[in-house]
Amino acid sequence: MAEVLPFRGILYNPQKIRNLSDVVTPPYDVISKQGQHDFYERHPQNIIRLILGKTTENDNVNNNCYTRASDFLKNWFSENILEQDTTPAFYLTSMDFSLENKTITRYGIIALVALEPFKNGVVLPHESTFSNIKMGRFELMKSCHTNFSPIFSLYSDSKNIIIDKLKGPALKQTPVIDFTDYDGHRHRMWRITDLDSCGYVSNAMQEKRLFIADGHHRYETALDYRDWISSSNPDFNKDHPANYVMMYLNSMEDTGLVILPAHRMVKGLKSSITTSFINNAEDYFDILTIPFRDSDFERARAEFISILKSNASKNIIGVLMKGSMEFYLLTLKSGVMERMFSNELPEALRNLDVTVLTHLIFKEIFGFDNSKLDNESIITYSSSEKQAIEAAVSGKCDISFIINPTKIEQVSNIANKGLIMPRKSTYFYPKVITGIVLNKL
Repeated sequence: MAEVLPFRGILYNPQKIRNLSDVVTPPYDVISKQGQHDFYERHPQNIIRLILGKTTENDNVNNNCYTRASDFLKNWFSENILEQDTTPAFYLTSMDFSLENKTITRYGIIALVALEPFKNGVVLPHESTFSNIKMGRFELMKSCHTNFSPIFSLYSDSKNIIIDKLKGPALKQTPVIDFTDYDGHRHRMWRITDLDSCGYVSNAMQEKRLFIADGHHRYETALDYRDWISSSNPDFNKDHPANYVMMYLNSMEDTGLVILPAHRMVKGLKSSITTSFINNAEDYFDILTIPFRDSDFERARAEFISILKSNASKNIIGVLMKGSMEFYLLTLKSGVMERMFSNELPEALRNLDVTVLTHLIFKEIFGFDNSKLDNESIITYSSSEKQAIEAAVSGKCDISFIINPTKIEQVSNIANKGLIMPRKSTYFYPKVITGIVLNKL
């Protein structure tokens, strides 16, 4: 079903860039303003200048962050900072990272994938997107005609046969890339160019559906870009490179696949909403309160997190409000979601913690409409429970919601049914790094 092909990737020239950790970044959507500044300062050819350029008060149609990205890209080609491979390849990667004092390795394949509308059931989304973000990505793609970051996608391979087919021979060779990044994660990459291996991967992937884990905005933008190119190019055909997008493909059964929660931090709430929230929530939730004083905050926090995680099989949501000296644990009462949303939400969606939070708390109790749910100045996200709790303690937000991570089985089940989760339902960790391979369109 999926058309997956090797391609002539664009890489940083190792003769010009000695240490790739100086020039790579995470994907644009997890880079803060401070992070943007730090990556700018790290190296004059850091890829931040392409994926998340700085704006100025003098920006206009002819001179802006997107046109400057295009200029940087052209200059780096002319100066041989970037070079395109001469032979099509699949790029096998490994990432070593630590989580809860364990070292984990995740393998993936960077490849080209033929674009398919979601309705065709070949490439499937699992969560909603933000319209304003897609606009910016579209302008960047129109200016640079390049995929800078591979879209993180998943496929099912219960015995990891595809990766093992490539990994065995590759691990006997010296990787073409081997470095440790800004977060201490080790990255290695091997070019897979022999025709037998490339043919095997392409053939095996024809039987697969692909599930977008991270990069929904970039995939939808790639579809829009293809339509834009085809509408203005009379010679456009099925072989045009705009029909493809660069993806990082990872097996759902890979032991290195990790999903972290996406905690919510909400600000801009009226005081009447926060003061009445717990009383209003009692209609829908059983509520456990953990009071604390400044002197025993850490004890209460540890108890709060322990109870939350040990009840992951239930619909349970943790809450901390600005100025409060109490943690709350809200466990959904039986039958609430069915009674209230059976006509609106399929069962597979009703049972998600993020759905309970979005529909029951944000929409029903807070009265949020879709524009507020889409507004990142109101709702922000973090995979760090510590950061989310600190935001409420410090008053940076009005209320923090701490949740358990969505399970991979839930992601695949929902995508297979053609359903869409609320925004930021998952945080696949670590993000696929940006800058080790680019794809020219």
